[in-house]
Amino acid sequence: METLAAISRWIAKQHVITWCVAREGELWCANAFYVYDPQNVAFYVLSEDNTRHAQMTGLHAPVAGTINGQPKTVALIRGVQFKGEIRRLEGKESEMMRARYNHRFPVARVVSAPVWEIRPDELKFTDNTLGFGKKLYWLRNSGSEQA
Repeated sequence: METLAAISRWIAKQHVITWCVAREGELWCANAFYVYDPQNVAFYVLSEDNTRHAQMTGLHAPVAGTINGQPKTVALIRGVQFKGEIRRLEGKESEMMRARYNHRFPVARVVSAPVWEIRPDELKFTDNTLGFGKKLYWLRNSGSEQA
């Protein structure tokens, strides 16, 4: 659990996620502010249904993406790569996560975009502050963690 805890601590300090979806041989990526839920290892974003990535996603789809900082020095590079699934939330689940999202990003209160859950099955955290090229891995289904 220490690997996931280390990854989660870093993720909680960031606020922008990039995710990519594919459909019928076409790829598209998007960026958004996110709320991270460390208990469920999931990210929550707002995105309008009429966006290209939402149209490609439908109600759910495979997803891959990244979260990264913008250091000026290679020795300080840190970032997460992930793959998993994205899905549009509905009903009470959506309302609950929207409240959390609005709490973190109050400006979002004026946006009526749907809430989407990005649920990674795999996380890879590169942390050069632990040594050049240091990687930490987490897999949801196996409970596996490795440095």
